[in-house]
Amino acid sequence: MIRQFELIEKVKAYDPKCDEDLLNRAYVYAMKAHGSQKRASGDPYFSHPLEVAGILSDMRMDSATIVTALLHDTVEDTHATLEEIASLFGQEIATLVDGVTKLTKLELQSVNTKQAENLRKLILAMSNDIRVLLVKLADRLHNMRTLHFVPSEEKRRRIARETLEIYAPLAERMGIHHIKDELEDLCFEILNPDGRESILNRLSFLEQEGGRALVERIIGALREDLVREGLEANVFGRLKKPYSIWRKMRDQNISIDQLSDIMAFRVLVANVSECYQALGILHGRYHVMPGRFKDYISTPKINQYQSLHTTLMGPENRKIEVQIRTKDMHDVAELGVAAHWQYKQGGAQHRESGTYKWLRGLLEIIEHAEDPEEFLEHTKLEIFQDQVFAFTPQGDLISLPRGATPIDFAYAIHSEVGNHCVGAIINGRMAPLRTILQNGDQVEIRTSKTQVPSPSWERIVRTGKARAYIRRFIRTQQRGQYVTLGRSLLQKEFSSARIDLHEKELEGLLSHYKLETLEDLYAHVGENLIPAQSVLQHIAPASAQPQGDADASKEKKARRDKEAKGQSMSIKGLIPGMAIHYAGCCHPLPGDKIVGIVMTGRGVTIHTYDCPNLQNYAHEPDRWIDVSWDLEDEQTAHIGRLFVLLAHKTGALAALTSVLSAHKANIVNLRFHSRAEDFYEVILDIEVKSSDHLSNILAALRASSFIQTVERMRS
Repeated sequence: MIRQFELIEKVKAYDPKCDEDLLNRAYVYAMKAHGSQKRASGDPYFSHPLEVAGILSDMRMDSATIVTALLHDTVEDTHATLEEIASLFGQEIATLVDGVTKLTKLELQSVNTKQAENLRKLILAMSNDIRVLLVKLADRLHNMRTLHFVPSEEKRRRIARETLEIYAPLAERMGIHHIKDELEDLCFEILNPDGRESILNRLSFLEQEGGRALVERIIGALREDLVREGLEANVFGRLKKPYSIWRKMRDQNISIDQLSDIMAFRVLVANVSECYQALGILHGRYHVMPGRFKDYISTPKINQYQSLHTTLMGPENRKIEVQIRTKDMHDVAELGVAAHWQYKQGGAQHRESGTYKWLRGLLEIIEHAEDPEEFLEHTKLEIFQDQVFAFTPQGDLISLPRGATPIDFAYAIHSEVGNHCVGAIINGRMAPLRTILQNGDQVEIRTSKTQVPSPSWERIVRTGKARAYIRRFIRTQQRGQYVTLGRSLLQKEFSSARIDLHEKELEGLLSHYKLETLEDLYAHVGENLIPAQSVLQHIAPASAQPQGDADASKEKKARRDKEAKGQSMSIKGLIPGMAIHYAGCCHPLPGDKIVGIVMTGRGVTIHTYDCPNLQNYAHEPDRWIDVSWDLEDEQTAHIGRLFVLLAHKTGALAALTSVLSAHKANIVNLRFHSRAEDFYEVILDIEVKSSDHLSNILAALRASSFIQTVERMRS
């Protein structure tokens, strides 16, 4: 355990102007506060904050950060308060301590809410001062170093999984690679000890067989190649970390014997031009592995990491990975944000730097996620993905997770661009919104004021920001539609019972249903979480038929239908997939006679009046509602399904599609149901505007000599 004077001298060595008195007072205060507390290892608890402070001093952090490390557990684990810390050490340190104070024990599998709330607090604290994350990472690193003292294997594995899923990616995103590498290796030891041991044995065997000497020989050969061309450079080499090797074996589905590039070499030069000079020398001397060159100098990673990466068939015909960078780039690669000291310039400035664009994205997710679990899901999407870089037409660089689509790109530009996105032009050509973006793509987003996010978008986006905005829009639209639907359902229910609907009477039911506003009541009725008949029964008990009397209920339903003719509820303005759903069994179209079935939690599903599936609801007449089309619905595309018996002749399919094209019917899906020698059975889903539109298409298809039979399918 590092001693008091050793810690002070260590900080003074890189920061002679450090606040020595503040460090001494914090040391003494934390030691007294933790008193006789012990860790699982049996060591005094104070050894933990002291080791955390030591890790941060290795990163050359300022006095306030070191003091925060010493005090970071006092509020949670002792009688100390934030007010006391603020009075003794200042508000800045109190704010930092509060940022890293854990709310509860983190749970990964069983209590995601606790983990998500803690991560939410961490990121909010980071938004004000990035040093919060640095202290948190150092805290987690020391806890992982001593995790083997925890007696419960289940707890050790849970903490290791959480570290691998949350903290190691955060360390990587901050560019602090030495912490990321150590965290991953410590987790690997807990989660897959056999796999780690086998890789260590293999690496040990390589060293015994001259592996270390081989590394030194390759270092000498690379240095000689560079010096021969007049370039002075420092060259370093090592065998890769066990977890890095195992991950590559897993991702590429190969054995360690097939993994030839387990040696990594680093070339440090004086400036950027010498980086490219060194690259040219090595590429001229050795064969380059295709597709394995990456230029992170001209296009830095999102954490400002810069380096040239290349894989060569190097000295002694060995496949090696080489990284070329300057000394400043190397400091950033090893220490990340800690190398910049940007936090000294104030919170506003560091949030505007390129290093923290990803952090602003996480803050937007916090704002738009509905609950902690959703926030955790989006955050993992945001920080755990490999990156792909695409460009706007103006040349601005947009960094996205691999697998992102133009919709993700649109939301990365601005939320309004995403909300109104209708199409994309990728590298000068129109492309579907579900297109997967590739590195270097130039993307132009087309927008329309009338466009709104589609519920289907959520299935194809990859970024947490895009998913959070889409879900927020859908929630808002769904609620509005459920309110409209619920109000209509109540009006019809009360009208059928010949009772006037008064909002004051409804307000009297809010406490009974444990709701706050009338809108809440309407929305619950629209979702069928509260049946409209239940509301009527509370206001006018004599008018509502008990649920158990099915025959009486049927008679009452028939009477209501007769009385309610001409009062059917229009589905105008209700967006499919939200408050209403068109049944896939009968594909109702404007012009068809339709009926609505109220589905709990889904609003209303629209069926044609002769749909055979309606018999499933024959004994639940209170779920049936009369609905009608609005004339404006004929301006919207609906799905009609056709069964076609098509002649097995050249040009038959072309004749079919030409008829559909002539009648402006877009094919959504085409499936060959069966094939015979003379005929094909084809099932077609096409977009039409109404049943009349479909009838015209059917007539035109029947006139074709290539079509034996064509019918509209009802199921």
